[in-house]
Amino acid sequence: MDKFKNITELSKLLNLVDKNSKKPLNYILRYWEKEFKQIKPKVINNRRYYSSNQVKLIQKIKYLLKDKGLTVSGVKKVLNTNRNDLDYRNNLEDKTKSLLKKINKLKKYGKKNTR
Repeated sequence: MDKFKNITELSKLLNLVDKNSKKPLNYILRYWEKEFKQIKPKVINNRRYYSSNQVKLIQKIKYLLKDKGLTVSGVKKVLNTNRNDLDYRNNLEDKTKSLLKKINKLKKYGKKNTR
């Protein structure tokens, strides 16, 4: 059976800790629970416990919010699309390559007209 993490353990795992007082910022996780319906901790004796799948989901949310700089609504869209991360990256690579081709065509076109 998977070991469940309580909210304080999860905050420390995600490095959601106040830099000065070293206290875990549990309110962030509680806010994310309200915003993201996918987060559903087990509540036992008024304490939140998160499964390993929930921990992975919350890590993804933190990555998208804090590291990638997405907004809450942007993260909701990403989570609601249910796309695989690999599919997302491949799609991004395809778009990048097509933009690069267009830029190169514009450069050639611009050089021909300047002569």
